[in-house]
Amino acid sequence: MVRTQSLSKKNQCLSFLNLCCSIKQLHQIQAQIHVCGLYRDTYLISELVYVCSLSPFKNLNHARTLVHHFANPSPISWNILIRGYATSDSPIEAFWVFRKMRERGTKPNKLTFPFLLKCCAIAAALGEGKQVHADALKYGFDSDVYVGNNLITFYGRCKKILDARKVFDEMPDRTLVSWNSVITACVENLWLRDGIGYSVMMRDSGFEPDETTMVLLLSACAELGYLSLGSWVHSQLILRGMVLSCQLGTALVDMYAKSGSVGYARLVFSRMEKRNVWTWSAMILGLAQHGFAEEALALFAMMSNNQNICPNFVTYLGVLCACSHAGMVDEGYRYFHDMECVHGIKPMMIHYGAMVDILGRAGLLREAYDFIQSMPIVPDPIVWRTLLSACSVHDVHDHTGIGDKVRKRLLRMEPRRGGNLVIVANMYAEVGMWEKAANMRRVMKDGGTKKMAGESCVDLGGSIYRFFAGYDSHPDLMPVYHLLDGLNLHLKMIY
Repeated sequence: MVRTQSLSKKNQCLSFLNLCCSIKQLHQIQAQIHVCGLYRDTYLISELVYVCSLSPFKNLNHARTLVHHFANPSPISWNILIRGYATSDSPIEAFWVFRKMRERGTKPNKLTFPFLLKCCAIAAALGEGKQVHADALKYGFDSDVYVGNNLITFYGRCKKILDARKVFDEMPDRTLVSWNSVITACVENLWLRDGIGYSVMMRDSGFEPDETTMVLLLSACAELGYLSLGSWVHSQLILRGMVLSCQLGTALVDMYAKSGSVGYARLVFSRMEKRNVWTWSAMILGLAQHGFAEEALALFAMMSNNQNICPNFVTYLGVLCACSHAGMVDEGYRYFHDMECVHGIKPMMIHYGAMVDILGRAGLLREAYDFIQSMPIVPDPIVWRTLLSACSVHDVHDHTGIGDKVRKRLLRMEPRRGGNLVIVANMYAEVGMWEKAANMRRVMKDGGTKKMAGESCVDLGGSIYRFFAGYDSHPDLMPVYHLLDGLNLHLKMIY
């Protein structure tokens, strides 16, 4: 009879936990568990920790106290607590929970490491993650596919792409998630060709790409400007009958816009049934970057009339970019003000840089300089370089004195950056200060400093061909140079 009553009380407590919807109710159920003498029941305590760690009203400090003060917590309770920290504002705390788990003599299982690695990935905690990797090896869970997938993600987030690839290459078993994880690591770290290469290997290994794979491929194509491959991915979406979700549609709009095919970007955008803020932002930014400033601002006005969509930092970057291309200084100030005061978006460095570009393109150098001086954050070299470039266009003789101030500030911040030295040398050369220009070139030569070569690329026949400023002795390019020499000679003979 006593055992039946105990089971009945336990079932009651479990039912209450399933219905629990506030931390106050949780405390009441916990009190009932102690009154009924069920505080040693491992399963019941695990369920209590689960609700405390993973419910909408979760309280991780209380869950941690529960686990720490329980006489003999099971690995399940520890795993649940670690999982809770993976969706919290302090994911690195999971590592300290893991240390306490080991100190208490609880042996981790294969479910411990995926969530722990996820926490280290979110926090980009390389040192802690490597220790977790070592422990996974020690306990023999390194060959587990879920552990492997999370290791790839962890190393990718920490920008250790070679380690991520090594984990993937050594995995005895792989799933679709494994392939997507390594492709994600490559794309996020701008190893774009490698990411595309893995997608080809994935299909050769018998795995069919899913929506995540397609989005990753489109992202790589967008960054490379690889229009032919991006169009092929689009055709595959149609052939497979894949639903054009918000995420897929946004990736397509972004790819077409960044590859210069703004017309196709508009077509995909107009045919999407559902759009989110990222879709609108991709289209606005794409229009702005290709000089369609009025269309970009008109689209932003349409978006603003939609009460369900609120602009984000990317949206306003596109808007400011449009103002810069159109020379709309007053409108730029207004949008910059609205970004923070109306929508509560704190300007980032890139927004300040866009505002400096607006003022610099309009020739308002003094105003741009004062704007930088009034910034609430320390301006980075890119902001100063933007202004210096404007000075080289609008005030090459430096009548305002702004160019000299910016030049000194920039060279103090980045004394060995070749691009800065070239800008300064060219400014000296423009006004006939040949000795100073030669000195700058000499400083570059003596210090072994070189400016990164200008680069362009063209997509022909499904392949990307890259061209760098200066002569390139690659055999495939020789016919091109011969053709250019012939055209140059022909022009000289005509004129």
